[in-house]
Amino acid sequence: MPSADTFPRNPRTVSPSAPSGSGYWDVLRGVAAGAGLDVVGVAPVAPMLRARAALEDRIARDMVNGMRFTFLRPQRSTSPADLVEGARSVIVAMLPYAHDDTAHADAAHDGATWHGSPSTSPLAPGRPLAEVARYAGRDHVGELKSALGSIAARLRRDGHRATIFADDNAIVDREAAWLAGLGWFGKNANILVPGRGSWFVIGCIVTTADLPVARPAEDGCDTCTRCVPACPTGAIAEPGVIDARRCLSWLLQKPGIFAREHRVALGARIYGCDDCQTACPVNRRHADDTRPGREGSRVDVLDLLTLDDAALDDAVDRWWVEAREMAWVRRNLLIVLGNIGDPRDDAVRAAVEGHLDHPRPEVRAHALWAAARLGFDDAVTAVRDSGDGSPEVVDELAHLPPLRPDL
Repeated sequence: MPSADTFPRNPRTVSPSAPSGSGYWDVLRGVAAGAGLDVVGVAPVAPMLRARAALEDRIARDMVNGMRFTFLRPQRSTSPADLVEGARSVIVAMLPYAHDDTAHADAAHDGATWHGSPSTSPLAPGRPLAEVARYAGRDHVGELKSALGSIAARLRRDGHRATIFADDNAIVDREAAWLAGLGWFGKNANILVPGRGSWFVIGCIVTTADLPVARPAEDGCDTCTRCVPACPTGAIAEPGVIDARRCLSWLLQKPGIFAREHRVALGARIYGCDDCQTACPVNRRHADDTRPGREGSRVDVLDLLTLDDAALDDAVDRWWVEAREMAWVRRNLLIVLGNIGDPRDDAVRAAVEGHLDHPRPEVRAHALWAAARLGFDDAVTAVRDSGDGSPEVVDELAHLPPLRPDL
């Protein structure tokens, strides 16, 4: 990592001689390339009225499902000029995190366990392993911030203010990427870079430098709709519109009871869902734009469930977890265990039954769901006879799932 001296603080005042214009943008693009960023562009700081209307539309249609992020304050997250005093431009960069599709498929089907809809596949031997979405395999956002830091440092040394925003609810970064001409909005609402696809994380620098603004990218999906039926829960309500009430990526992060109607569809996923991206022909055609490795692409469900909360928090420290409350991670792990666990494995039974006594009723409720799915009828009866009167457990007892079809 660069030293602190490499990243000077924002100047109190912008130097009147600070460079701007197309020639200066060429210089900054060279800095970006040296930092490993070859997908960069400039968006205006004008209000993102189109994005603001979209956010307000999703809120009005009750599609947000408690998700905050850029929905929390739509006017702020669509007003880049308000983020930095004297802002004139938004530099947008995208860092790839793709992996070869063949390698991905091999990793997911290497015999350790089966990944997919548990209602249609035979039980595989081995430890139950849960899948982590590709973007979370390692700290790609951290890498992007570090690279953006090199550009911001040059801007500040030249007398400009420059503030980095990446994975931040202060700005709608996908809209910024579109405005910067870096890609178009796919029907799955992801930005697709021409010739390279959507396996990218996005970051921005709001700066006082006056730089040449790009034109928004033209649509490249044409009539293709492959991502729409690929979503396991039908969360793509219409082209470019995601219903967060159905999106597995959000349901895994949302606190509280996991939507009962989508638990089986969760399969072995534990953090994020890549299905709408893996179905995209652009991503399939251009799988050569890769980042090395598949670090952290799978986690051992039983290992994580045996950890105390402090150790579990450390183990998933890169994941976004509401208030760092490990009950939600345990909840998700128990659903995965109910979907792919082998009930003949004593460790599986111990993990489920051990969580039937968890202090949090939400965790007990999902352990009860897993017990019913795995056929641990004696454990279900014990809960029923225990007199647990928490609303979550009572409701779960009233809606127990049937035995998993492959058992």
